[in-house]
Amino acid sequence: MKHINHTITESIAKLIIRWFQFSVVIIALTISMSTQSVAQINFKLGGGFGVMSPASDLSGSTIEYYNGSNYGLSSGLNIHLKGKVGLLGLNLTGEIDYSSLSNSGNSEIGEGKIDISQKILSLKLGPEFRLSLPLLPIVPYIGANLALNSFTGETTFQGVPRVPSATYSVNAATRIGVGFTAGAEVSIGPLLTLDFNLSYNLMNVSGAEWTDVNPEINRRVDSYLSLNDLQDPLYSAGDDSHFVSKARNIHSVLFKVSLLFGL
Repeated sequence: MKHINHTITESIAKLIIRWFQFSVVIIALTISMSTQSVAQINFKLGGGFGVMSPASDLSGSTIEYYNGSNYGLSSGLNIHLKGKVGLLGLNLTGEIDYSSLSNSGNSEIGEGKIDISQKILSLKLGPEFRLSLPLLPIVPYIGANLALNSFTGETTFQGVPRVPSATYSVNAATRIGVGFTAGAEVSIGPLLTLDFNLSYNLMNVSGAEWTDVNPEINRRVDSYLSLNDLQDPLYSAGDDSHFVSKARNIHSVLFKVSLLFGL
């Protein structure tokens, strides 16, 4: 068990180091460009709300969650803080996003009750490329980002076959992802901008793993106690305790509206 925890800690540390290395490169490039045209630099800071819709294996039903094929989550709310440093047609954008997803339903048709809740905290950094529309107060853009995603949550089982009724916390997990964005800034005053943003996020591009929190005990509920986005290495068809048969992709679509203040 100590070895497993040590391995998990090392993996998270490596993911954080990679994220910061990428951040340093982007910031260095931005600073280098700024020396060429300091007068054109502008800063914007603000925040807002949005809706996250799960995609790929993050979506689905509670029955699929119980069967281990999907995470079975529905759309949820997002709140975020956002900052931009703009120059020469390019924005360096940083974000802190917090999204809450959930779902409720049966474990099997007409049987049991499952309540799933998942919280996702994301740190994002990346460039946005502005597209000029002369004489209009709208500035469209496209972009990409690297994200450090932290997942936490809990699941309540009530009258579910082969799982004791209780509320279980899910171990925190960290994954590195990437996102692709399109949006538009709309000027609503001398120092105020509304930022409309739509992104598609691949949230576990790096760091996927299987964690058995109680390897000495062979029981079904342990498979739900971690993010477990890799196939269960002990998977066997018909095994009630080791039933996750494939790696699972965690994707999402996120629509956000931000109010940004020019500095």
